[in-house]
Amino acid sequence: MDLSYGEGAETFRREVRSFLKGAWQPGERRKDELKAFIRDFRTKATDAGYLYRAIPKQYGGSEQPADVVKAQVIREEFARARAPMEIGGNGMSMLVPTLLEKGTPEQKDMFIRQTMSGDMMWGQGYSEPATGSDLASVRTRAELVGDEWVINGQKIWTSQGDRATHMFGLFRTEPNASKHGGISYLMLDLNQPGVTRRPIRQMTGEAGFYEFFFDNARTPASWIVGERGDGWNVSRTTLKHERASIGSADALGGTFRKLVELAQEMEIDGQPAIKDAKVRDALTKIEGWVMAHRYSSFRLFSLAAAQEQPGLVGLMMKLLLTETGHEMALLAQELIGDHALIEPASAGTRGRGPEKWLDQIMGTLGNSIAGGTTNIQRNIIAERGLGLPRDLAMEADK
Repeated sequence: MDLSYGEGAETFRREVRSFLKGAWQPGERRKDELKAFIRDFRTKATDAGYLYRAIPKQYGGSEQPADVVKAQVIREEFARARAPMEIGGNGMSMLVPTLLEKGTPEQKDMFIRQTMSGDMMWGQGYSEPATGSDLASVRTRAELVGDEWVINGQKIWTSQGDRATHMFGLFRTEPNASKHGGISYLMLDLNQPGVTRRPIRQMTGEAGFYEFFFDNARTPASWIVGERGDGWNVSRTTLKHERASIGSADALGGTFRKLVELAQEMEIDGQPAIKDAKVRDALTKIEGWVMAHRYSSFRLFSLAAAQEQPGLVGLMMKLLLTETGHEMALLAQELIGDHALIEPASAGTRGRGPEKWLDQIMGTLGNSIAGGTTNIQRNIIAERGLGLPRDLAMEADK
């Protein structure tokens, strides 16, 4: 099996290295100076065609032809040099691709450039209390009054909610329409009267998510993406990008390497845990799944390079990452033993001992619902991939 990228890609790699050698020299700088330096570096990297490659120049991108091999070379070389890539977050990973596919020219002009610069930070407004995995059950209402949408209701489990300046999400605009046909995809400013944000304290002690309450909050009528009542279809575009970003092969491999190190450090009956037959058996099984995930990522990469559609492989990758991550967390919990009783956020303990694995252990429970629950994804794979009948409960709700 030849996993090399070819001479053309290696020539491009030398060009990227030459650019980074000249442009990325952060050195010792004050915090404000470093922030300005990074912003200037991203502008230079975009002008050189290395960042924001899929975004047209008129919206601030470098508008490069789609080339997954070059994109991979750029990721590898920027990571090697520890140079910053594009600004991350919900805005760049989900909203901007959605606007490029479904947005109006005015929306693209208004939102994409400010999202790229970090001046606009976006929270995702999908989840609501009592809706569970049934995304189409959203009840937060948006009523068109004059040239504005008036919004009332609640959104929950919004990541980056502390920093978000704006929100994109699903709102019920057609109360008399069918369950899936009465939803619209709206954007709104979160810094306005009628919007209340509250942190959600999680079992790790952190507040990584926020809930938002809307009491006659307002957003312009033109801030709707797609047609009125077609939000369900627009949201599937966003979820496609969210799921693709979750299924990273690098994240799974890195966690497995740390798990092996943990097995080398902890002891069972006075011996390193990694010498225990049951631990070795569990690690071997997990490594098999990690390798399957890694080589499936190569398959996805090859399909993309050949401009072929991956089908449901991306969804399967996310499912495999979630399940394997949970298996690793269960083994880690067994290895750290009594350390699992220590509150991970307590003073003087965080990140200093085996209890740091508690964040991973509890975090994998959340991963099973992020980007669509595991059971929902199994349904999609079964129905669209294997041709099995639709879920009877979903059919009844249509």
